[in-house]
Order: sequence, then C-alpha cells, then structure tokens
Amino acid sequence: MAQFSVSELYKGVLAADRAAIGRAITLVESRKPDHQEQAQVLLHKLLPHAGKAQRVGISGVPGVGKSTFIETLGCWLTAQDHKVAVLAVDPSSGRTGGSILGDKTRMDRLATDENAFIRPSPSSGVLGGVARATRETMIIVEAAGFDTVLVETVGTGQSETMVSDMVDFFLVLMLPGAGDELQGIKKGILELADMVAVNKADIFERKLALAVREYKNALHILTDASPNWHPPVVGCSGLKGEGLPDLWAHIEQHKERMIKSGERAERREDQRLMWLHAQIKDRLLDGFFSNEAVAQAIEKTEKAVKAGETTVSNAVHQLLKAYLKNE
Repeated sequence: MAQFSVSELYKGVLAADRAAIGRAITLVESRKPDHQEQAQVLLHKLLPHAGKAQRVGISGVPGVGKSTFIETLGCWLTAQDHKVAVLAVDPSSGRTGGSILGDKTRMDRLATDENAFIRPSPSSGVLGGVARATRETMIIVEAAGFDTVLVETVGTGQSETMVSDMVDFFLVLMLPGAGDELQGIKKGILELADMVAVNKADIFERKLALAVREYKNALHILTDASPNWHPPVVGCSGLKGEGLPDLWAHIEQHKERMIKSGERAERREDQRLMWLHAQIKDRLLDGFFSNEAVAQAIEKTEKAVKAGETTVSNAVHQLLKAYLKNE
C-alpha cells in the first residue's frame, strides 16, 4: 500500500478510477495501525464528496435468490443511467467462504458492467469489523460518483440490524409458496422492513397473491417505524426482472417523502451517532484484549470461571483492574 500516497488515492477515487477505488477500500479494510492512520486521513478528505447516494439494504430468507435479484436490479438500474455499487455484510465469510458476493461469477453480468462496482465483505468474520469496513467503503464509492449503493446482508439477526442502521431504505425479500408464509419468520426482520418484496413470482405465480396478502396483514399488525411511510408489499421476479420498475418507484417515493419531511437527514444523523458509539466500543474492546496484562491473565481467569472457582463479576472486575493498571 505504501507505493500509493493518500493524495494519489484521493485523486484516483474522485476520478472514479477503479484501481484506485479498489486500493482505497483495501486500505480501509486493513487492520495495520499505519494503514488505519492513512485510511482515516483519506476518508476525511473524501467525506465532503460523499453522502449523495441512495443507500438500500437488502436481506431475505435462505433460498430467496438474493444474488440473482441484486444482479438483475443492478443491471436494470445501470440501464436507467444509475451508477451502482454493491457491498456485502457477511460475518460468516471468513469462516465458511459463505458470502454470495465473494464469487463475482455469481453476478457476471453486473461484475462486467462499467457502471457497477461489486465488493464482497472483508474476510475478518467479525461483525463489527465488517460493518466498519462497509460503512467506510460506502464513503469511498459515493465519493467516486456511485449514486446507488446496495448493501446486502447474508447473515441473520444482528447483521440485519447493522445493515438497516447504515442505509436509507431496507428491503426484505421473501418467498411465496413455502407452506405457511409466516412460519419461522422473525417479527424483527419485518419490523426493520421499509418494503417486502415477494421474489420468484415467475415460479410461484398462483401462490403470489396469497403470499402478498399474508405479508400485508402481518405488516398491518406491526407499528410503522415512520409516521410518513407504511411498508408496501410487492411481487417481483429477480430472474426475469418482472416488477422491478414498480419496486424501484416505491423506493424513490420513500426517498422523496423522507427528504421532504426531514426524516432522512435525521436518520442519517442518528446513524452517524450510532456508528460513533459502535466504534468506541470496538476500539475499547480491541485495546482491552491486546493489553499485555489482560493477555497474561485471561487464560487463567477463563479456567477459573469455567471451573466455578470465581464469579463472572469478580473475573471481570479483576481483568478490568489489570487492564486499567497497565494503561
């Protein structure tokens, strides 16, 4: 990384040079202290040029066809003169290679589109680290002129919440024809949704109407997250591209309402504060476990806790005492 200065990367990103964008992202993903210092200088310089993109989070149940949907949507958007960046949040990728964006051949059409950029999540396997890198990557691609950022989550639970906290619009993909449409679906993911899209409408055409009605009923029971928006339910086909114009029209309508009401600006302000607090926690946690005194005491303390020789509270107290004394 040393052969490219921060100034060179800055100019390259603003010029939308793909090689410079890739090197800048690699820099922010690096855990090396000197790289992190350079990355923060670069991000500070790029920040005034970012923030203008529409940020859309995409999640869904297993087998829903996220990669096909994202590729088809991305290609449709570039055909509408949008510049699209696709980012992933997948804390499992470091352990299992499970990121569906890790292999760009899964999205070969979009990967070769000059108006698109695909970046898999870093392989750290740590949700906080992946989320940090994704947020900072978002600054880079927005500064490079990408007006639409699709952030895809492969995991469940916390990763979905993490993605919803970094985007303007959270889209949840669901399947029709899977028996009881709502069986096993956590209430939490529907509470996060700004829209539910029932995918594979081309395959399950007869069951689509039933599924749409079921999801609409479920969303009516829940309290809307925004006073200015009730999540719609639409049918679509990621394979054939059916329903995408209507789907994107809802996202544009949501954007207009949120900007007009001031809610989008407030949401982004809240997200920046959440990011601040999350970064403080991550940095403190990193510092705690890399502390020499803690490193010497942790194994013995863990054994004592497992054996029931000390309470968890006392173990925490002793470790924190060792950490603060050695700081």
